[in-house]
Amino acid sequence: MPEGILCNKKPVETEEQLKTLLSDTGGREYYKEMKELDVDYDLLWKTIQATFKSRMKTWFEICAHCGLCADSCFFYLINDRDPKQVPAYKIQSTLGEIIRRKGRVDNEFMHMCMETLWAKCTCCNRCSMYCPHGIDTGVMISYTRGLLYAQGFVPWEMKIGAGMHRVYRAQMDVTDIDFIETFEWMVEEYEDDYPGLTVPVEKEGADIMYTVNAREAKHYPEDLAEAAILFHLAGENWTVPKTGWELTSLAMFAGDWAACKMQVEHVYAAMERLKPKRMVGTECGHAHRATVIEGPYWAGRKDGLPPVESIHYVEWVAQALRTGKLRINPKKRLKVPVTLQDSCNYIRNHGLKEITREIMSYIVEPGYFVDMTPNMEHNYCCGGGGGFNGIGLYRAQRNKALITKRDQIVDTGAEMVIAPCHNCWDAIRDLEEEYKIGIKWSFLKPLLISMVDLPEHLKPKQ
Repeated sequence: MPEGILCNKKPVETEEQLKTLLSDTGGREYYKEMKELDVDYDLLWKTIQATFKSRMKTWFEICAHCGLCADSCFFYLINDRDPKQVPAYKIQSTLGEIIRRKGRVDNEFMHMCMETLWAKCTCCNRCSMYCPHGIDTGVMISYTRGLLYAQGFVPWEMKIGAGMHRVYRAQMDVTDIDFIETFEWMVEEYEDDYPGLTVPVEKEGADIMYTVNAREAKHYPEDLAEAAILFHLAGENWTVPKTGWELTSLAMFAGDWAACKMQVEHVYAAMERLKPKRMVGTECGHAHRATVIEGPYWAGRKDGLPPVESIHYVEWVAQALRTGKLRINPKKRLKVPVTLQDSCNYIRNHGLKEITREIMSYIVEPGYFVDMTPNMEHNYCCGGGGGFNGIGLYRAQRNKALITKRDQIVDTGAEMVIAPCHNCWDAIRDLEEEYKIGIKWSFLKPLLISMVDLPEHLKPKQ
């Protein structure tokens, strides 16, 4: 069968197609159709010939098969050092084999590739740090995901996620109107507690344009209110765009590169329209990577930068604490053992390791912060990155992948894990649900609000 009704080589382009795909609970029919899906050999080989450029060719040629990347991979370690979990093997057995066969691969092979690419790698890039030749296996895994996506071999949830970006320019079915109304509604809930609290919409020339993860508007609207409160307390001149407010990219996890370009250009258009001094993105690692690190290249920006200075939320928090815009009441600091989850996407891939620890020095009582081992850029992935959190087909593998992070947390003796990243937060929540190690976990925003001193002029009048 060359094309299925649900599982096919065409991207989701309409709301009707999305609803049809969503109605297939768990992707049961989708995966049945995938078993019969043909591989378009000519398209696969032509795509490789057009896109497999010198950088990746060089990586393939210089790989010494030394195995030094093996111990860097938490999948390899938790799966009894299975040779098939060595990062170099994962790419050689998938992309390498496709190239050797010049695209002449079958359905069974593509199923193997799909499991390898989405259930045996989170693209955390830890292995690249330890490769003596600087080979970036994560980039090659992502590239191969794109080849499979174009052939229709992509997990059901990832096909839906990429489709959401194409239809709504958000990873969930949250429209621009939904976003603004939800933000304004949540802020109204706190107006009595914080006099003058508002959400400025579409304000030109603000110091900050704030962007979010659509999951906040859909499932965690209190996060929107908390951001507004903290900007208000810090006296910031800020705004949110009425369109172009979502900076995540499930399309990046799916390998839908055209949708990645659409998504990031939508955010950049908001920057160019409102002309803020800078953009601050919410507590989300992959969103920062998609919009600030990878996004400029998808959008064809020759300087490799977004239209305006763009920073992660942890950078804004550290600056606000450092400059006194936010003042922590020492009596309210955390006085239980606390550890910090380092997000791969803004620690390993953007060097913000010292910034997050500066924040800990303000909000955790001295003597109570305990770093994981290893930590900073050497820290292990939470076990849910790269889209792994959301793929039901591979839930058993994902739950096993949480073991490394579980053991790291247990070894610290911490009672609280601070996770300024949505995927990390979700993975640690699920880790506690699965293994019940007795921890709490939190984003930064609610902790800051519980500790910050209110400026005199903002204290509610009786």
